[in-house]
Amino acid sequence: MAATGWSAPPQAGFEQEWLPELDLPGAKSQRRLTVLLRWLLLIPHFIALFVLGIVAFVLTVVGWFGALVLGRLPEPCAGFLSGYVAYATRVQASAMLLVDEYPPFALQAPPEYPVQVWLRPGELNRLAVFFRIILMIPAAVINSLLVGGWYVLAFITWLITLVMGRLPQPLWEATAATLRYTMRYNAYAMMVTSAYPKRLFGDSEPYGQQEARSASRPLRLGTGGKVLVVLFLLLGLAGNSSSAVFRSDSSSGSSSVQVY
Repeated sequence: MAATGWSAPPQAGFEQEWLPELDLPGAKSQRRLTVLLRWLLLIPHFIALFVLGIVAFVLTVVGWFGALVLGRLPEPCAGFLSGYVAYATRVQASAMLLVDEYPPFALQAPPEYPVQVWLRPGELNRLAVFFRIILMIPAAVINSLLVGGWYVLAFITWLITLVMGRLPQPLWEATAATLRYTMRYNAYAMMVTSAYPKRLFGDSEPYGQQEARSASRPLRLGTGGKVLVVLFLLLGLAGNSSSAVFRSDSSSGSSSVQVY
């Protein structure tokens, strides 16, 4: 199995549901100059992701039909979509200040790059594929609130990292949990995995007792990290509610035009 991308469909005897994993370095020191210019430096990646996202959408639709027939994604779709999820995750990790190293322009990152995504496309339940859009709704809501709340605090996060030269541990934990959930949601939405997104608040104790493979595997959140995850969700909810009220007021204002 290859990190950052995909492996061939599992042979008989493999477990069919395998939760995607994300390896991240810990809260290490970062160069303040790259922190200062982080989003400007990532503009080429944002453009590449926009273009690749169009291809990924088309292949997701094609893969949906293929999965209904085959019971899993066709291999060309699985390879590209796995690579796209991994590439998008690496760019997000840099944008969210989890890693200082510049992400490579590649669907499959070199093994020495500090952000590694582990995906294992396999068998899919045809009924779950057919109703995938409906099944995605709860996870889509959580992911939207989570990411939205993180970006509400993005400037403060950037400022803290710029001053300290690193993310504080609780903020690193909450940001890593946010990114991992987003990666798992994207993998599920694109049918790269049959496993529903889970473990937003970190890995359970039995899992956490396994040998650590990286700072995020297993991902253990302290009290501060869990509080920040809840804060992200609440801020995302508040932001969505405010937007809905604003749109409602604007719609009411535009429709109540007096005629003299």
